[in-house]
Amino acid sequence: MIALPRLYPILDTGTLEARGLALVETAAAMLAGGARILQVRHKALWTPAVHEAAREVASLCAQAGAMLIVDDRADIARLLGAGVHVGQDDLSPRDARAIVGDGPVIGYSSHSAAQLRDAAAEPVDYIALGPVFGTSSKANPDPVVGLEELRRCRVLAAMPLVAIGGITRTNARAVFDAGADSVAVIADLLPPGASAANVRRRVEEWLSIAGSNSAQ
Repeated sequence: MIALPRLYPILDTGTLEARGLALVETAAAMLAGGARILQVRHKALWTPAVHEAAREVASLCAQAGAMLIVDDRADIARLLGAGVHVGQDDLSPRDARAIVGDGPVIGYSSHSAAQLRDAAAEPVDYIALGPVFGTSSKANPDPVVGLEELRRCRVLAAMPLVAIGGITRTNARAVFDAGADSVAVIADLLPPGASAANVRRRVEEWLSIAGSNSAQ
């Protein structure tokens, strides 16, 4: 079983662009702040420029001893030597495993107790559950799960459970108390007027809230 870091930053390229932030520089700032896992989430076309930026992020993660996860794209994950995260409407975990091989980490999204139970039978290393709270990071989010459902679902998963959706520094402790091993965060890692320096400080602040950098 993998030791998943307590803080799981997601670098959503659309959100970064809206904040005037570049992928590589933001990844470097998060790693400098102590992040030990990063996910690159790019929902648009993977242009050569995006490929090159993701390759640079992979190199930075390797230097920092951090895990890199690519959202949705098992083919790109394999090219980068990274793990992959797939959702309910993406490539199946079994097909993703066939592409990336036995070594890389695979994560799988779930949005209900039934989906979480089904995920336990898949060749994955962690399961994400959410959205725990309302979120603006998706155009058509799934129904909110809530803390009580997170607590109830915790016992259904033997592997690490990542909570996602609307998680902030204000509510993170309640999410950990409900049983999450790790929290996936997008917007709350990007302060207003975000720069590399204050992204790094925000990650440091988050790690002080999350406690130990790895879930046991």
